[in-house]
Formats: sequence, C-alpha cells, structure tokens
Amino acid sequence: MVVEPLPAPEDPEAALAAVVALRRLAGRLEVDAVVEAVGQGWTWAQVGEALGISAQAAHKKFAAEVRARRGR
Repeated sequence: MVVEPLPAPEDPEAALAAVVALRRLAGRLEVDAVVEAVGQGWTWAQVGEALGISAQAAHKKFAAEVRARRGR
C-alpha cells in the first residue's frame, strides 16, 4: 500500500480536505470495529473503555447501528 504524504498546513485547502477525509475514514473504522466487537461478545463497558468513553455513551452512539447490521 502506498501512503501519500499529508498536505502541509501552508496549503489549508488541501490540508482541510485531508482532515475531512481522515475523519470520515476514522468514523467508518470506528463503527465497523464496534459492530465486530459487540458481535464477538464485548460488553458496552469494554467498548466504551477501548474508546475512552462511558458504556452508556458507547451504547447511545452505536447500539442502533449494531442492531441494524445484525438484522441484515
């Protein structure tokens, strides 16, 4: 895999576009990983701990997506 260098802050248009792309990628990875973790039997407390948030916050943020993907 070829990793492109990040744009320099001196090119704010490119740098901010990279920030948006990275946030989207991180969000997809986060959801996919949480769905997999719950599928493997992780508790919401474990998920929350891994993400640095409470179990309640993890459940609130991801439970609907976990349910939706289980129904597929």
